[in-house]
Amino acid sequence: MTATEAAPRKRFFTQLWFWVIVGIVLGVVFGLVAPDAAKGAKWLADGFIQMIKVIVAPVIFCTVVVGIASIGNLARAGGLALKALFYFLVATVVALTIGLLAANVFAPGSGFTGQPSATALESAAKQVDQGAQDAGFTGFVLNDLLPTSFLGPFVENEVLRVLVLAILTACSVSLLAAPLRKRVVGSIETIAQVIFGIIKLIMWAAPVAAFGGMAYTVAQFGASSLTNLVKLMGVFWGTCAFFVVAVLGLVSWWAGFNIFKVIRLIKDELLIIVGTSSSESVLPRLLTKLEAAGASKQTVGLVIPTGYSFNLDGTCIYLTLGALFIIQAGNESLPIGLQIGLALLMVLTSKGAAGITGAGLVTLAASLQAFGGEFFSAEAIAVGIALIIGIDRVMSEGRALTNCIGNVVATLVIARWNGELDRERLEAVLDDPSLVDEAMELEHGSPAEDGAGDESEKEPAAVGAGSGYEVATERTGRVTSTGKTLPPGERTEERTDTHESLR
Repeated sequence: MTATEAAPRKRFFTQLWFWVIVGIVLGVVFGLVAPDAAKGAKWLADGFIQMIKVIVAPVIFCTVVVGIASIGNLARAGGLALKALFYFLVATVVALTIGLLAANVFAPGSGFTGQPSATALESAAKQVDQGAQDAGFTGFVLNDLLPTSFLGPFVENEVLRVLVLAILTACSVSLLAAPLRKRVVGSIETIAQVIFGIIKLIMWAAPVAAFGGMAYTVAQFGASSLTNLVKLMGVFWGTCAFFVVAVLGLVSWWAGFNIFKVIRLIKDELLIIVGTSSSESVLPRLLTKLEAAGASKQTVGLVIPTGYSFNLDGTCIYLTLGALFIIQAGNESLPIGLQIGLALLMVLTSKGAAGITGAGLVTLAASLQAFGGEFFSAEAIAVGIALIIGIDRVMSEGRALTNCIGNVVATLVIARWNGELDRERLEAVLDDPSLVDEAMELEHGSPAEDGAGDESEKEPAAVGAGSGYEVATERTGRVTSTGKTLPPGERTEERTDTHESLR
């Protein structure tokens, strides 16, 4: 029996993406028909994001610890981390450069004559004050990177500091004797399974959050009709689309897969991002889906959480484009040498920006304040941020979507680069995304549709020692791209996942 036969395709109205689309459409209609009331629906999206943020830090901690510690070899884990950081650095430079080019070619701020409202100026002042606390290398290390306590980063949901703690913990666990290390990793995976169960419950609210978020966005954007702001939004979205199709498409082609098929694979997650304007809301789902698609547990567990702080392609495009828009709106021009210097500074300041609504504005303010000079005085920054703030939510969705796709591509590319990608499995999943459905349900705490099977088949899902992909393949066999069903224990040479040793 093939995997497809074991897990028949579900009807569209039983799937999450369908109801997210329904929520988005209803939100758009509500925002157009009753804009005043629709602005009050924003709390639905905010509440959903708040609940997601509760479990983001524990998810990152657990997945990074398991991803590194299960390798059992710090040298190998370090090699994987160095490859990931190198990829992130190159992607950051490319994204910043493309943002600069788009700003110079299309000049969205040129000829601007409008003035920000008093409310926008007040809101911008808060962003500038927060950005001032984050400006500079020393501020980045002390205020964003190094923890002040072990539990503090979890309480404050400081992703970058949680990542540092996770790496330190993973290194410590890796130094333990093999039997003890396996027990510790197994225990952490059990905790992760409980967290994924919580996520599955929260995700039922995603369509409602999409409704509230889109209703607010449409109502708010309707009041902002300045031509230059609309042009800025169009240039930004177009630049993000170019980056995804051209740059990430080329990288995907080099790695042996199709970017459009990857986008189809993660369409559920992208729709959730459109509704909530937050890439954090889909982080746990990406961990499960990419492992089920054939990337090793170690690579997924390290690259995705790290990418959420260090591989923010959409945010990088936004930073350079937004900075030059502010210059152009003030009827000034920034020499090319200073533009390059600003981009180099943003290589640093773009790191650690969380994938949540409003983080881009704070990062932009911090970057401009750190750069300083006559072009970016405190007053100019406040006015510039106030101009952008009215459409920032719409741009925030573009940032989050681009960041998400960029991290998915990065994970698959680095997995192949490191020899930890089951390419036959990936090809089969990209051709038929429904192959990951059962793995997604198992990983997120959903009971199996059939209660049959002995205890040895159920144990991995119960204790969290096996991913949804591993459990599903043990029960049904893995279907290759040619349609051949391989025996449960068989793996391709490319996949060097050591996960079996944890059982």
